Amino acid sequence: MPTQPELTDIAAALHWDLAEWLGSDALPKVFDRISGQLDEAFTSVVTTGHAVDRETLLAGVWSARNAQPGLEIEVSEVQEIARSGNLIVLRFVAENVMGEVRSRRTVTAVLVTDGRTHLWRTVHETSVPD
Repeated sequence: MPTQPELTDIAAALHWDLAEWLGSDALPKVFDRISGQLDEAFTSVVTTGHAVDRETLLAGVWSARNAQPGLEIEVSEVQEIARSGNLIVLRFVAENVMGEVRSRRTVTAVLVTDGRTHLWRTVHETSVPD
């Protein structure tokens, strides 16, 4: 099972790929890495409170390529909340950085693992007030 640093790496990897896709003229392989990290049953509750399925989220991500040039996403405060069988629950802070503008959100996520690979099953994001 992954250790705390490995869980941080897992959370950071997806968000680095998202930042590269959203913040640059990234190659399609970056999108493929993003979609490859999401479980087929993936869902997300975004900061607006709307629930979206995997296909809806990926369609939005696809159309947002280079929509925020220079975007960086920093991941911190990764905590393992629970683990049972092949499920791991994480909580962490993701911070979007565009120059001097920063926006933070607390993320709770469920990962599905076979002990080797980790797929994101669901994510719930809540904006952190400034």
